[in-house]
Amino acid sequence: VQLQACGGGLVQVGGSLRLSCAASGGIFRINDMGWYRQAPGKQRELVATIRSGGSTTYADSVKGRFTISRNNAMTTVYLQMNSLKHEDTAVYYCNVDGTYYSGLVFDSWGQGTLVTVSS
Repeated sequence: VQLQACGGGLVQVGGSLRLSCAASGGIFRINDMGWYRQAPGKQRELVATIRSGGSTTYADSVKGRFTISRNNAMTTVYLQMNSLKHEDTAVYYCNVDGTYYSGLVFDSWGQGTLVTVSS
């Protein structure tokens, strides 16, 4: 599966960005879609996930500021980030798992998009 992530960039503290990640390539069904991030010198951490049924999970650090959503076809996942803080600076990765038409399962990562929050 191919994951194309975009939307990162440079934004000031308090600003907003919207990330998107489109999945393609022989996909029969997508289960969970999510966003993770990795700041310099730190481990990759979960930011938010959305399950096939629509339920969502957020890291405590982003609750109330970030919103994860997806399109009706469930092939694109979005992350609306508001009230950005310095500590949100990281490379953001999308993650998607599901099943190919062949029956094989996949758990794939996007290439990462850099979000930099400055004063």
